[in-house]
Amino acid sequence: MDLPTQYHYLNTKPMSQAVIRQLPEDFQVVEIPSFVAEGEGEHEFLLIRKTGENTDWVAKLLAKFCQIPIKDVGYAGKKDRHAITQQWFSVRLPLTRKINWALFGGDSIEVLESVRHQRKLRLGALLGNRFTIRLRNLTHESEFLERLESIKTGVPNYFGEQRFGREGGNLIKGLAMINGEFKERQRHKKGLYISAVRSWLFNHIASERIEQGLWDKIMPGDIMMLHGSRSHFLAETVDDALIARLQTFDVHLSGPLWGRGTSLVADQAAAWENSIVNPWTSITERLEHLGLQQERRALRLVPEGLRATKESDGQWLLSFSLPAGSFATSVLRELCETSQIEAEEK
Repeated sequence: MDLPTQYHYLNTKPMSQAVIRQLPEDFQVVEIPSFVAEGEGEHEFLLIRKTGENTDWVAKLLAKFCQIPIKDVGYAGKKDRHAITQQWFSVRLPLTRKINWALFGGDSIEVLESVRHQRKLRLGALLGNRFTIRLRNLTHESEFLERLESIKTGVPNYFGEQRFGREGGNLIKGLAMINGEFKERQRHKKGLYISAVRSWLFNHIASERIEQGLWDKIMPGDIMMLHGSRSHFLAETVDDALIARLQTFDVHLSGPLWGRGTSLVADQAAAWENSIVNPWTSITERLEHLGLQQERRALRLVPEGLRATKESDGQWLLSFSLPAGSFATSVLRELCETSQIEAEEK
């Protein structure tokens, strides 16, 4: 099945080009937790800085080092491999057991802090991430700086290329799987493939909304999402107060994460959304039968604390924070066309 994956830019395709991830330190991520560990309990929380290692691999190393089942290791989110990242892990350990964490890791993994907590660290238990990205060999600097100002009001909240796998492999396998062309027995991989299909549909709808001039226009029946929250409400009427809330980033328009049940949108918004997904009913119907529930995701992504600094060697250092579940590549996409030495899935 040939799916449209050339998503529209908000402000046309940028002329600027840059190289990213030439070295691990060119892409740095610091996790922003959603709570503070209490200081006591059977789970030990570890703040770990890792270089060139993926999250699942570190979790497996922790389980082996502590001699515990992998199910007793937790983390809030997966981080890029080709980067220097700082994130929390949890390990379930008896209160009487003391471990010298200086012995864990090596050159690429370092435990920065440890503290006890009552409960395991669960996936999604984070507010977001802070990014520091070095742009090498940046071209068209004036255009880049203009775009930097323009995207402070938001970019499309596209799922990044990492979600779809190398050369779109996760999406290809996901389509084949829901069409019954092959079975995936590993639960983790099955989830990745289904998520890729669901994410493609969201990206496609977001792209069409931009193309049709509806990126910042509220339609009656739209689902509005509160900024920084998964809470949402139905826009039964569109008045000046609601438009002002959209313009001041208090609320955002949303797109569907497809699943079972009646679509949450209504009226004009429902008619428009149905017109976009109608050509893809073979996909939406199969997603509904997988047991996933209808959810919503904000269409707009607002990078906080966005700034770019030119370094002494002529390279640029870009920094910003994003909420959990969003992609730094979606911000970069609107700023410059990037190339990299290695491209790996998160």
